[in-house]
Amino acid sequence: MRVGLLHYTGPPVVGGVEQTLAHHARHLAASGHTPVLIVGQGKPPAPGVAVRRVARVHSRHPEVLAVKRQLDSGTVGRRYHDLVARLRRELLRATRGLDCLIVHNALGLHKNLALTAALRDLHRDGVAPRLIAWHHDLSWDRPDYAAELHPGEPWDLLRQPWPGVVQVTVSAHQQSRLARLLGIPAESITVIPPGVDRADFGRWGAVTRRLYHSLGLDEADLILLLPTRITRRKNIEQAIAITAALARACGLDARLLVTGPPGPHNPSNQAYRMELVALCRKLGVDSAVHFLHGRTPGATADLDDATVAELFDVADALLFPSRAEGFGIPLLEAGLARLPVFAADLDVFRESGGADVTYLGPDEAPEESARRILSVLEASPAHRLRRRVLRDFTWSGLVRRRLLPLLGSHD
Repeated sequence: MRVGLLHYTGPPVVGGVEQTLAHHARHLAASGHTPVLIVGQGKPPAPGVAVRRVARVHSRHPEVLAVKRQLDSGTVGRRYHDLVARLRRELLRATRGLDCLIVHNALGLHKNLALTAALRDLHRDGVAPRLIAWHHDLSWDRPDYAAELHPGEPWDLLRQPWPGVVQVTVSAHQQSRLARLLGIPAESITVIPPGVDRADFGRWGAVTRRLYHSLGLDEADLILLLPTRITRRKNIEQAIAITAALARACGLDARLLVTGPPGPHNPSNQAYRMELVALCRKLGVDSAVHFLHGRTPGATADLDDATVAELFDVADALLFPSRAEGFGIPLLEAGLARLPVFAADLDVFRESGGADVTYLGPDEAPEESARRILSVLEASPAHRLRRRVLRDFTWSGLVRRRLLPLLGSHD
């Protein structure tokens, strides 16, 4: 599907709407669609994204500003009508071949009313693609804009529902306000909020990004990190059993990330790794426990320090059930990363972790450890908010679950 995304400006211009265009376009392209930005100013934010620049779409274009000054005073003059006619011609060319056109703000804001009117004319005449009005803001709902708005056209175009146009707001709060403004049922308006991108926000490198996507970690309910080499004293079998208990007893898609290779100084560590793999199969978690050493094509076998540090951002908690340690640096790293820590009850861990670590007994049943881990995490507002954001507000999820169905595509 060829999807137009129209706004006054696009990326790399800094702004919330421009960010929305960039992420929507990127994920539409990744889903096999052809996104086309129609903007007054901007560049392609990702491969597979086309840009059609229409200078007079920009709210700061000199002709647009001159017309806005007249309109703000209540004057609808020749310059306005000339600009509408020119934009009609330019938009007709720019939207040719599109299956739908998502119009951001221009059907609710008065920053370029000639653009609003030109879109209305094309829609009314049946020569525009299917229109989706995406409202981030509403001029008629802003007291600070009252002096710039007047009865009649073109201002009334911003408070009239256009036949056949799909209405979208970025929040339920805006949904109710738009419903009152347009005089339509709130349930006829779709709510699709903006989102976040974990990898961009965390500044993840290429290896972490590849691991995250190839392992399907975006689908996980809980990610536990065990940053260690594979040696028997690390007691990795307990971490595997806890992961299995989280899935079996709690119904979670829990994952365990084991970062290191078998320890190099004891030949039996290779055999230990094979025992762990067999244990994963026995407990039914061979697809949930990820031994990361050598897992990323094009990367060195060992994860570098930067990638391991980024995995602290990927994870929800540190799980460190070691039987013996001289110190335990991962507890300190988890503290810096604000990561909850669940560790073996060792004196050396209590030295550094004090009362701020949840300690797991050496003979504690995996089901009990799993229950305690969940209890601690669910009592944390920070953890609950984090999981809510990851569940409901990532750009990839919002495009897949909300935008594509709105376009009539479930790819």
